[in-house]
Amino acid sequence: MMSNKRRWTRRGWPAALGAAAVGGTLLLAACSSGGASASASITPGGGQHLAGFGGTSATPTVLPTAMPSGTSMSGMPSSAAAPTAAPVAADAVAIHNFAFGPQVVSVKVGTTVHWTNQDSEAHTVTSDTGAFNSPTLQPGAGYSFTFTKPGTYSYHCTIHPFMTAKVVVS
Repeated sequence: MMSNKRRWTRRGWPAALGAAAVGGTLLLAACSSGGASASASITPGGGQHLAGFGGTSATPTVLPTAMPSGTSMSGMPSSAAAPTAAPVAADAVAIHNFAFGPQVVSVKVGTTVHWTNQDSEAHTVTSDTGAFNSPTLQPGAGYSFTFTKPGTYSYHCTIHPFMTAKVVVS
């Protein structure tokens, strides 16, 4: 026969306890082997509310995460396409929080664009068409490229392919 400790480990708490939040009150229901059930109610004190709730009768709010946008829980790119950013007249791009910013820069022919890795991870700046390709940029490192022909240059990070951006040269 399996001990209670192993039973809790194998089945997990959700198999033994149910929890629900209704109107700011946390309801717990315990299951027993005899078929009877017990329940308890936890209600926040005056002026307090449950974490994740805007008030005692609100729905849960979304909590911030450290995961880069455009990725799923597994860290892989999500299937939803990211919104396209408007071009920004700039010649500097920061790599921060697993993103290029600004996402779309607009420059004139002959402009040198400089990328700086301000992230805690290594990244690359790699043209989708092979026009340019940085070495692996460790945190704090930079890369520059001079655009000599007009066009739209899409690029990405080869280490994190979900990181994409564009340089529009006119």
